[in-house]
Amino acid sequence: MEKFSLSQSQEDYLEEIYVEVTQQGFASVTAISNALNVKKASVTGALNQLAEKKLINYAPYSKITITKDGEKIAKEILKKHDTITKFFTEILCLPAKEAAANACRMEHIVSDELFERLTGFAGFISEYSASNPDFKTQIGKIYNNKN
Repeated sequence: MEKFSLSQSQEDYLEEIYVEVTQQGFASVTAISNALNVKKASVTGALNQLAEKKLINYAPYSKITITKDGEKIAKEILKKHDTITKFFTEILCLPAKEAAANACRMEHIVSDELFERLTGFAGFISEYSASNPDFKTQIGKIYNNKN
């Protein structure tokens, strides 16, 4: 697969297209516009860029689908999003909405090495807390005792 350089915005569009295609079998300009809270003209511009990179199949007034390369990239973005969200909620004890909002911003800038380390650390903490039930309580106390 060719290495693609995508902006954060393009990644957000690709991620949303993947979600729509997974749920509906296709995406539409209106659904993307509503989900990302952007104007339809912005969606159209992004779709043209993603189609030029051959990450999606797009023609005006037609259903939008995702290519194999686009799907692979979108899955990587979603994996980062989900892992970071889980880390924020389960380890840092952030509320789900705040965790998801921060993960959405961070998923675009996290290096592969940082992501691997974050994933490894989260796995370690999960395993450790499973065998030490008091651990989660102690972690919770750290966050509840803010100065």
